[in-house]
Amino acid sequence: MELPSRIGPYRVVARLGHGGMAEVFKALALGASGFEKVVAIKVLREEHRGDAELERMLIDEARLGAKLAHRNLLQVHDLGVDEGVYYVRMDYVNGADLDALRRRALPSAPLALAIAEEIALALGYVHSLTDDDGRPLGLVHRDVSPSNVLVSRDGEVKLADFGIAKATRLASNTQAAIRRGKYAYMSPEQIAGAPLSSRSDQFGFGVMLHELLLGERPFDGASPLETMDRIREAAPPDLGALDADLAAIVSTCLARDPDERFETAEALQRALGAARRLRDAAGSGDLGRWVRAHVDGPSVPRARTATLPITDEA
Repeated sequence: MELPSRIGPYRVVARLGHGGMAEVFKALALGASGFEKVVAIKVLREEHRGDAELERMLIDEARLGAKLAHRNLLQVHDLGVDEGVYYVRMDYVNGADLDALRRRALPSAPLALAIAEEIALALGYVHSLTDDDGRPLGLVHRDVSPSNVLVSRDGEVKLADFGIAKATRLASNTQAAIRRGKYAYMSPEQIAGAPLSSRSDQFGFGVMLHELLLGERPFDGASPLETMDRIREAAPPDLGALDADLAAIVSTCLARDPDERFETAEALQRALGAARRLRDAAGSGDLGRWVRAHVDGPSVPRARTATLPITDEA
């Protein structure tokens, strides 16, 4: 596939990844006196350009991203149009997504908890976001999964991809959201097409934490349909290999009834912090060294080593 030379004012350097709907490029923002800044540019795939519904989704994602400002969220900086093609400019993260990294090597428990606590901080911010009048938006990410967590070579952790995030007080197409989400990380209520609260994100978080600590997802079946059936049932997984405090965190996140999960992402973050204090210290420096040790390994796809992952598959 031919690489475009420019998108809007940005000089394209490389294609970073693509999914069913969009693709992401590494690009340079150029300025006076030799100024250069590396950025990430997201556009719809060529076959989808001109699709009004997908364009609306990309615009909505950019508008929502512009409202989010937190150190653990991928920042959106601009929405533009170049010859009728919409594009979104975002942070470039020099590292890899968590899915690519965990395929290369699982983190130690202290590193897994460090990553998890940063994601919980991001979710706490997202869930408490309000509109301009101070009314809670009730925002739900709907796709908390390893491919949407970016970890940099400096040990930064950022939650990405708000393409299917919805404010619960706004109208939404739940079935479309299910089709665009990653089924292995969906909550039982999301698969059922039921209304979602912020606690739905905890379920995907719990699946991801289980995967980081034990190397496998708790509800995987032989097919997508079997996996979704197992998630609907959400039978308590075997957590005997985990320490009691970690098993309690994972099992609470994976409760079938949302009311039995943590009351808030802040409560989840506090539980993770308490678990971290009982173990060896692991900070951003340790996390950065882990990323640098594995990001260029042969098992990490090159298209997924730098910025926003946009695959639609589990």
